[in-house]
Amino acid sequence: MPITIDFQPQFDRKIDRLERKYPTTIDTVDSLIDQLEQGKLPGQRIPRVGYLVYKVRLPNRAPRRGKSGGFRVIYYAQFRDRVVLLTIYSKTDETDISIAEIRRMVLEVEA
Repeated sequence: MPITIDFQPQFDRKIDRLERKYPTTIDTVDSLIDQLEQGKLPGQRIPRVGYLVYKVRLPNRAPRRGKSGGFRVIYYAQFRDRVVLLTIYSKTDETDISIAEIRRMVLEVEA
């Protein structure tokens, strides 16, 4: 059964901004999307959220920072045939996202 990848509006806005700053962002995220479409769940599950939410670290090749200074993608994999990309951010530009904020994003998907 094929896996559908959906994008929350916040994800779309943020990736557009990141793409202007780091032109290889789309290529990096495309490799993640390929893995998700194959049914793989890369990254680490975020505890205490109450849902199947994962955070994956992606390298940012533009400034050669690797994964520690790279991108973070938060995605929701509660559905059998669908994964929802909730948000993306550059670790050098933003701090971690709170559990409450992640829950709020998941509730938007559930609504």
